[in-house]
Amino acid sequence: MSIITNATEIIGEARGAALVISCDHASNRVPDAVNNGSLGLNDNDMARHIAYDVGAAGVSRHLACLLDAPVILSRFSRLVIDPNRGEDDPTLVMQLYDGTIIPANRALSEADLAARTRTLYRPYHAAFAKLMAARKNPILIVIHSFTPQLEGRPKRPWQVGVLFVKQDQRLSTPLIELLRAEDDICVGANEPYDGHLPGDSVERHALLQNRPNILIELRNDLIRDDAQQRHWAERLAPLITGAIAAANLT
Repeated sequence: MSIITNATEIIGEARGAALVISCDHASNRVPDAVNNGSLGLNDNDMARHIAYDVGAAGVSRHLACLLDAPVILSRFSRLVIDPNRGEDDPTLVMQLYDGTIIPANRALSEADLAARTRTLYRPYHAAFAKLMAARKNPILIVIHSFTPQLEGRPKRPWQVGVLFVKQDQRLSTPLIELLRAEDDICVGANEPYDGHLPGDSVERHALLQNRPNILIELRNDLIRDDAQQRHWAERLAPLITGAIAAANLT
């Protein structure tokens, strides 16, 4: 069963696992109430990683099904407002991303920012918090994707990245070990980014409550279509289960 609002889609709320899967950057949708449904970018730009995490939603849905877990997905582009940032983060609404100017964000008024926060950002996190609170001792699995190469930067060799902070490596350490035991996967520890940002989804819904968590990044050229997304979900599911068992969290 899927529950859809303006800010979120939740699938499998009644599933039995203690796990919760989340996908903060699932969609490139610009709601009609935001600048008449356009940020001033063309379709090609809105299909890029700057607007959403390409392929991450499909992986999240398949993974949630395999693990009998609920999944929460955003229904708005991170260029509208980024749910994986704290409310006071200066990158909450990006004006420039990977060399591309976001026209509708260049002169964003306080009233427009408040409206995006009130109608999208806060409802997303309220639904997220409710989903986590409904489970005893929940474990958070966060799915993102990354671009193979940023403008003017070197190509990224990793297929999978696992992000973590020093104070909680209960699941990241065994997952990295299990991934590295797979001889055909190039794994990055805190690659292609380093850890988390203050006020991001992992901090808000896991770290502050001492809940175990994993943040997985997949290179988006590997998860472009449904078959690829299903393949990676099927590879990750037993490794996640193995990491949870190794951490004695079952």
